[in-house]
Amino acid sequence: MTVKTFTLPDLGEGLTEAELVGWLVQVGDTVTVDQPIAEVETAKSAVEVPCPFAGTVHELHGASGQTLDVGAPLISVDTGDRTGPPAPQGGGPRGGQTYREEERAGADPAAADDEGSGSVLIGYGTPAGGSAGRRRRPRRTAPAAEQAAATGAAHDAMASAPRLAPTVISPIVRKLAKDRGIDISTVRGSGPGGLILRRDVAAAATAPAATPREAAAPSSAPAAEPTARDPRTGLGVAGRVPVTGVRKAVAQAMTRSRTEIPEATVWVDVDATRLVELRAELKAQDPETAPGLMALIARFVLAGLVRHPELATRIETREDGSQEIVRFDGVNLGFAAQTDRGLVVPNIRDAHTLSARGLDAELRRLTELARSGKASPAELSGSTFTLNNYGVFGTDGAAAIINHPEVAILGIGRIIDRPWVVGGQLAVRKVTQLSLAFDHRVCDGGTAGGFLRMVADAVENPVSVLADL
Repeated sequence: MTVKTFTLPDLGEGLTEAELVGWLVQVGDTVTVDQPIAEVETAKSAVEVPCPFAGTVHELHGASGQTLDVGAPLISVDTGDRTGPPAPQGGGPRGGQTYREEERAGADPAAADDEGSGSVLIGYGTPAGGSAGRRRRPRRTAPAAEQAAATGAAHDAMASAPRLAPTVISPIVRKLAKDRGIDISTVRGSGPGGLILRRDVAAAATAPAATPREAAAPSSAPAAEPTARDPRTGLGVAGRVPVTGVRKAVAQAMTRSRTEIPEATVWVDVDATRLVELRAELKAQDPETAPGLMALIARFVLAGLVRHPELATRIETREDGSQEIVRFDGVNLGFAAQTDRGLVVPNIRDAHTLSARGLDAELRRLTELARSGKASPAELSGSTFTLNNYGVFGTDGAAAIINHPEVAILGIGRIIDRPWVVGGQLAVRKVTQLSLAFDHRVCDGGTAGGFLRMVADAVENPVSVLADL
């Protein structure tokens, strides 16, 4: 047979890794060319990855929740070509050698021959130190009964061979052992074939020191997950959630924003009564295409950016260390959208060319794509200014964090009934708060205040402003 290994492809937008959400196929399944075989989540979107080979699934590289680097083995497929010896392919790192082979290279005595693969993963490899380009001698295939017996023997042998690498696939398990100061070679795995799982590392962390005879004794039942205690608080640890996918991307972007951008915030309370009334009139005339409040405010924001383009720029650092402000011919308008995967920022390309109705249609389309996880990386990146409607969460105001590498973000609070002075008389009006966080490197308070006041005036007198757009 011929086994071909397909590596995780470049998913675009400079992404270097992806989290494996789940497999759409299993070992032994028949796959066709371009059939989706796995769902992965990048920092920008969840996508299905198609397989370029047709045949039978030979091996799946990785488990749900595992983060894979671009170029790492993803799936091995037996293409059914029996004219030659097995020849893993795929163009990935280390000549397409499978992930499982790399992980177990040091644990398999048959692999640790004089030739050696020379492949090393997280500190493990063959002892001979051969070059990556040298080929390994093919193994002879044994009958199924012999293989089963050999598997059990190898399991027992590994328990008494401290110099061999343990049977462990997940880098998360290795990191967990390292963080807890545990020599993973002393941990007995409860998984298939002695595979070390996270629960085994957790059990080893709380178990009393065992005598050599007790350590060598076989375990007949999986280790139970213990209740660990946090040394700082003394409280039991209910669980640990890896920071991956969208949450990891948000954390990195927000940290970079706070670290690099000297931001300032200005805000203003606005009487939005006329805007709410206008929206109601438009909806009464045409319920299907009437733009929503968010679309109308977006139209006002775009008009404000025409007068104050500094707020839709970007600061770039050149090779000599100097910085420059990059201005754009137009605006890609981003908007914060809360999804089951976390907060993402879809963006409306060339938003400055659209009417309020056009903006409304794009807002609805992109929101649906983002919440269903089907938005492309291009649709979730490239914005030059962002709107954040935190009023949908029932909050009045917030000091939003700028969406790096942008230089400004406008926040919109909830619209509520509040007492307001109109013509010298106290009245109940629809009031909201607008807040603008901006990069003080690109403009001063005068520019930021002028932009925010222009948007506020448009909210208070929408008919006269829309007539000029």
